[in-house]
Amino acid sequence: MPLNVSFLQDLLGSIAEQGRHYLPTALTGGRKVPIEDLAAALVSGRGEASGVAIAREVMARYHGLDAKERRAFFRWLGSELQPDAEAVGQAAKRYLAAPSAKTLQELQDVVESPRQEFFRRLNLAPGATAGIVALRHHLLTEFRDVPGAAQVNVDLQHLLSSWFNRGFLVLRRIDWQTPAVILEKIIQYEAVHEIQGWDDLRRRLDPVDRRCFAFFHPSLVDEPLIFVEVALVEETPASIQSVLRERRKAVSAPAKPTTAVFYSISNCQEGLRGISFGNFLIKQVVEELVREAPTLDTFVTLSPMPRFARWIDRTLADTGTAVFTPAERKLLAGLADGKWADEPESAARIKPVMMAAAAHYFLRAKSDDGEPIDPVARFHLGNGARLERINWFGDVSEKGLRESYGFMVNYLYDLEAIEANHEAYENESVIAAAKTVKALLKAAPKAEPTKLLPPPKTKAT
Repeated sequence: MPLNVSFLQDLLGSIAEQGRHYLPTALTGGRKVPIEDLAAALVSGRGEASGVAIAREVMARYHGLDAKERRAFFRWLGSELQPDAEAVGQAAKRYLAAPSAKTLQELQDVVESPRQEFFRRLNLAPGATAGIVALRHHLLTEFRDVPGAAQVNVDLQHLLSSWFNRGFLVLRRIDWQTPAVILEKIIQYEAVHEIQGWDDLRRRLDPVDRRCFAFFHPSLVDEPLIFVEVALVEETPASIQSVLRERRKAVSAPAKPTTAVFYSISNCQEGLRGISFGNFLIKQVVEELVREAPTLDTFVTLSPMPRFARWIDRTLADTGTAVFTPAERKLLAGLADGKWADEPESAARIKPVMMAAAAHYFLRAKSDDGEPIDPVARFHLGNGARLERINWFGDVSEKGLRESYGFMVNYLYDLEAIEANHEAYENESVIAAAKTVKALLKAAPKAEPTKLLPPPKTKAT
C-alpha cells in the first residue's frame, strides 16, 4: 500500500508541475495572489491539469498563513462560497410547477454549497486529504467563532464522511514489529491510559495475551485513524490496574482465553471528529479475535467515565436535586480533595453512596438532548452493548481520580443481543443494564421514569 500511494502522489505532483504551464497569467505573474483568488479560480471549473496545480498552490498557501490570515480565509469560505439564492428560488419554482427527475436534479445542483466543490477540487492536490483533515482540525479548535464556520464545518464533515467511509478503511494489527513511525503515533495518540514510553508500549503489544488493532486510510498511510487495545483473559477485570500492571502471572496468557477486554479506544485525528469509526472497529476486531481464538465467548470493555466527577460536583452544589440526601451531602463534602482515596475507612463509608450515584448517572441523568450524559456510554449503548458492571476503584491513577473519582465501567457486547439492544436504545431510549447495576439505584422518583431493558442470559460475570 505505501508504494502505490507514493506512486500516486508522485504522479499528481508531476501533473501539478506540468499544469502550471496552463495557469492563467493572472495567477502566475510576479505578484502574490491572495488565497481567496486562488480558491475562487479553483471553483470556477478550469482544466484538470491546471486544477491540480491551483489546488496544490492553495494548500501550500494555506499552510503558510498566520492565525489572522486563516481566520480571514475561513470567514471568506463561510460568506462567499454560498449557493445562489436567486438560482435556488427559480429551480424550486420549476420543480414545484413540474416535478420530474430533471427539475429535481437542477434543484439539487444549485442547492449544493459551492464549498463542497471547492474541497473536492482541493483534494486533487498531492497529499491534500491529510491537509484537509488538518484544516478542519484548525477550524474546530481555533476558529469556531468565525462567522460562517458552522456551515464550513457541515460541508467538510459531509465530504469527509464519504471519503472515510468503512469501504476505504484498512484494519491492521499493531505489534512490536510494526514500523516505529506508527508505534510513536500510538504512544502520542493514546487518549485513555497514557503510555509511559517504549517499555510501557511493549507491555501492551508484545505479550501473547495482548492485541492492538487500528484502522488506516490509503490517503493517510502512516496515520492511524482509531485504535483499540485488547487483553485476552479468563474473567472480566474490575480495574485497569490489573490489566496494565507491570508484572503479570508467570503464565504469559491463558491457554484458552474466554474473555476479550477492550480497555482503550483512542481516536487519533481531531480533524475527523464526529465521523464514527469505533463501531466498525469493534465489530471487525471481534471477528478477527474469534477466528484466532475460538474459545472466546465474552466481549467486554473496561471503560472510563470521563464526566462523572464533574457531574457529581455539580449535583452536590445544586441543593435542589434529590440525588443526595442532606446526610449524604455532608458525607461527600470533602470528596474533591481526594484524601478519602488513601483512607480505607473514609472510602468504605462513601462507597455505597457513590455506587448509587454512579447508577443514577448512567440510568437516569440525561443531557439536554435526552441522551445519557456520559459520551462513552452513548457510544457503547448506541452500538448495542449492555451496561454490565460499575467498578469502584477501577482507575486510581491521578487522571482517573480527577475525572471519575476512580470509577470505571464494563460494557458487555453479547453477540446475540447487540441488535435488539441497539434498536431499543435508538428507537425508545431504552438502556440495556444488568440486574446488578439496576440494584444499585435508589427508588426512582415518579418524575424521573427510567426505561430499562431486561438483560438476556449470558455467561459474563
